[in-house]
Amino acid sequence: MTSSASTAAAFPTGRVAALAIAETLVWAGMFYSFPALIAYWEADLGWSKTELAGAYSAALVCSALCAPLMGKIIDKGHGRAVLTVCAVVGGVLVGLLSVVQASWQFFVLWLGIGVCMSGCLYEPCFAFVTRMMGGEARRAITRITLIAGFAGTVSFPLAGFVSEAYGWRVAVLTFAVIILVVAIPLFRYGTALPAPEEEPEARKPLPGSSSDLRRAMAKPTFWLLGITFSMIGLTHGIIITHLLPMLAERDVPVATAVLAASMIGPMQVAGRVAMMVVERRLSMQVICAVSFLFMIAAISSLIGSMALPALLVLFVFFQGSGYGVTSITRPVVTAEILGRQGFGSISGALALGFMGANAAAATLGAAIWEVGGYAMVRWMVFGCVLVGLMAFLTAMTLAKRERAA
Repeated sequence: MTSSASTAAAFPTGRVAALAIAETLVWAGMFYSFPALIAYWEADLGWSKTELAGAYSAALVCSALCAPLMGKIIDKGHGRAVLTVCAVVGGVLVGLLSVVQASWQFFVLWLGIGVCMSGCLYEPCFAFVTRMMGGEARRAITRITLIAGFAGTVSFPLAGFVSEAYGWRVAVLTFAVIILVVAIPLFRYGTALPAPEEEPEARKPLPGSSSDLRRAMAKPTFWLLGITFSMIGLTHGIIITHLLPMLAERDVPVATAVLAASMIGPMQVAGRVAMMVVERRLSMQVICAVSFLFMIAAISSLIGSMALPALLVLFVFFQGSGYGVTSITRPVVTAEILGRQGFGSISGALALGFMGANAAAATLGAAIWEVGGYAMVRWMVFGCVLVGLMAFLTAMTLAKRERAA
């Protein structure tokens, strides 16, 4: 039996599709519901953007801090429980947002949602898939991200339509129902384990232990990947959260700025499709390096668009497609360089830096803006992308030397 056939027997395509749709729905309901509804919360509840954004940033930080623990639990063979339980609790907490009256209630609920995000978004899902599929996980991860890349496309129109028609409280209840009624059964089906006799020995999940994480952390490549992924999260987070005011500062029409921001998501999907076309010719590590070149081209285009507005089109293309493939390259490259053994714990630890940097991006960008305006912010992003690329190329070089030794 071939490797691909073995994998198909152990983890059917239908389960991958179920996970893809489930991921789309939890991303839409837990992650994207915040930016989709923040304007309605501000208008109705009377709280400042700072208060509202503080709750969301705290949720992302909480998610980052909990990621290593979730990975460790997945390594012990409880991936199905992690994904489904966190989705259930997260759906309930999203629903409870509909009854908040005080800012502290809003803050506490988002902290809880942050914990749940650490157990049911991309990182834990990919840890589960990698544990189950080994070297064949890349294709499944690619297919999951292709579909889940449209989570924002689901969340923003749905939130707007329901909020305008029935109010934001009904909107969050709608997201909660979608998670609980649709996503949970899909997670249950998608994570159903094959019977022992159906699972070829070569494809059996590798057990993990705390020593695997310590082993990985003893390698310079672990810390270099940590820098690499943190720079990805930091730079994209700054660009997304500050793009509209950055363009407004240069008198770019609001409609044009909104169109540019909204097209980054579809370009992420386009980048993933393009990756599927070339992945047989290029290794995932090469694709990861190229994605950094794309992000360098993106920030260069954004800087240049201040003088030549037409470059904004290139910025959207390069930023979306370059960043889009990183959701695939991060778990695959981690497994290739640091190994599958204890992958959940290792990827969770690396996610701490990525998600923490993403959570800090908005605040850091604002702090730099206060010092030197958005011109300094853009050049800081350019420098951070270069740092990420250098760290990754160094990690690749060291990994090759380790294999050759």
